Amino acid sequence: MGSFSYSFFRLKNTIFFRIFMILFLSSITHRMNLCSNLPLADPSLPNLGSSYVLSSLKTIHLDGHFNFDNIYHAANDFGNRHHYLPSAILHPKSVSDISSTIKHIFEMGPATELTIAARGHGHSVQGQAQAHRGVVVNMESLQAPKTIVHTGKMPYADVSGGELWINILHESLKHGLAPKSWTDYLHLTVGGTLSNAGISGQAFRHGPQINNVYQLEVVTGKGDIITCSETQNADLFYGVLGGLGQFGIITRARISLEPAPKMVKCF
Repeated sequence: MGSFSYSFFRLKNTIFFRIFMILFLSSITHRMNLCSNLPLADPSLPNLGSSYVLSSLKTIHLDGHFNFDNIYHAANDFGNRHHYLPSAILHPKSVSDISSTIKHIFEMGPATELTIAARGHGHSVQGQAQAHRGVVVNMESLQAPKTIVHTGKMPYADVSGGELWINILHESLKHGLAPKSWTDYLHLTVGGTLSNAGISGQAFRHGPQINNVYQLEVVTGKGDIITCSETQNADLFYGVLGGLGQFGIITRARISLEPAPKMVKCF
């Protein structure tokens, strides 16, 4: 009993420490560049004009498209405290659209200060999904393969980073399953909540959503598409989970499932 209690409280303290750190980072309003591995701009280098940079985006071969006009909504979020107008919105239809765009900007080097931010359902509170004069990626446009539910001893679901949790619930319930950990509001994207921890009342039992992920597909700041997990590219895996989008964009996730209860109590 003593050993069990010690392990339980140690796990509980670990979870609360992670939650505290994520909330602390969320309070930092300083905007960072997703491509943070780029060298800082050198005043001695020629600076590419914004018109040239935007024109160069039109040369990228995409399955989706850029929007340069109807972009004002991307300067707002749920917090309603920060308003950074981007220069363009990317509406990707494939992961390669996101990869090609980031790679294009990365290859421009320090001559441009163009930044990128992934935007899900727009529920950030500190402007994390905004990019001043940069590119906002509309993750809900991502037409990745539909949610695939795997049943068995350790059930899981493979889902798009732009998918809403409410849709994952509906799909997994067809198999009598449901994700272990939720947010209290389900009309949020997978990539968005995994970048911010994903905390609800269930966190006391299962931990936040970032504790219930088996695998991720991530587009890094260089445009590389990398699969990561606890055993594969672990540094990237743990950096992206709760990383506020600073280490890459989550484009796909493998979410842990459990048998769905037949009755629940709602407060």
